[in-house]
Amino acid sequence: MDRALADVSVETTPYSWYVDPAVLAAERDRIFRRTWQYAGHTGDLDGPGSFFPTQAGGFPVIVALDNDGELRGHLNICRHRGTILVDEPQRRGTIQCPYHAWTYGLDGSLRGAPRSKDEPGFDKEELGLAPVSVDTWGPFVFVNPDPDAAPLADTLGDLPAVVAANGLDVDALRFHHRTSYSINANWKIAIENYLECYHCQLNHPDLMKVIDEESQRHEASGLRLSQFPPVHPEALNGSAPYDISDGVPTAQYHILFPAMKFNVNPGRPNLSIGPMWPTAVDRTEAWFDYFFVDGVDETWIAQMLEFDNQVGSEDTALVEAVQRGAGSGGLTHGRLLARTEVLIGAFQQLVRDRLA
Repeated sequence: MDRALADVSVETTPYSWYVDPAVLAAERDRIFRRTWQYAGHTGDLDGPGSFFPTQAGGFPVIVALDNDGELRGHLNICRHRGTILVDEPQRRGTIQCPYHAWTYGLDGSLRGAPRSKDEPGFDKEELGLAPVSVDTWGPFVFVNPDPDAAPLADTLGDLPAVVAANGLDVDALRFHHRTSYSINANWKIAIENYLECYHCQLNHPDLMKVIDEESQRHEASGLRLSQFPPVHPEALNGSAPYDISDGVPTAQYHILFPAMKFNVNPGRPNLSIGPMWPTAVDRTEAWFDYFFVDGVDETWIAQMLEFDNQVGSEDTALVEAVQRGAGSGGLTHGRLLARTEVLIGAFQQLVRDRLA
């Protein structure tokens, strides 16, 4: 067991934290407003003068590549009346509000506002778009609603090195597609389910044909919470639901706190990466961007995605059942298994530390 995991609590956080709007408000302010989150990929930008809308923990964001080639981030909110400015990727050199035509440069400055010259005391310099922090790791774009955030590298920590050491070259990946989904459960329940495979033998029969859950390794380092299950010994004999030959001997599944999932399944080089964020105490939105390397045929991709989607649908049903039970008010808290569910304890401690 990783030394960083030795002293986590075996008592869960209070179940009231899954249903209390005041807790959710604190999480949005103290966690999601202040952390780096996956926002998309560099392929969403079409050269200088382009931009795309995204979100960071539910806060609407624009990522822009200005005419000088500098990456910039702004809240996707007009300074006039709060309208969402952008709802699809564009390349036009300026950002214009669809409500009253306030127009902004890609640097966020207010360029023009109809009739503002007749308005006493109107100061364009004070009404630019609110900035957010933006940075990249390989092809991945991250944003942080805090404009004064510490560098992305501080949050990533050793994740890039760990990913590479376990067989994935992120710079060789090519974007394939995005899948969005919703879960009728608190965001923390969804993350906690991801962080343990105690439930896998009973609930994920196809997954158990691919990985050896009982031999998997857990790690926690900084804001990284990771699982490394080796390939099941019999999987290479054709018993797996898709072809996992020519792959690395160990899968890797990471959470980057608070809620970025980073999944590498056995087989040909592949990645699904995406954020989760709360929209209500019992509602979570999310997406995955899927990446593969050049030369991976579409038949293999389709088979792997069928497997991946099946595991995801099984997890959604489990997570929503936890919300109904734990969120009912019948019990105050639960009890973790210190070794098997050690990453849940580490995650819950990260949440506690930020809400203390």
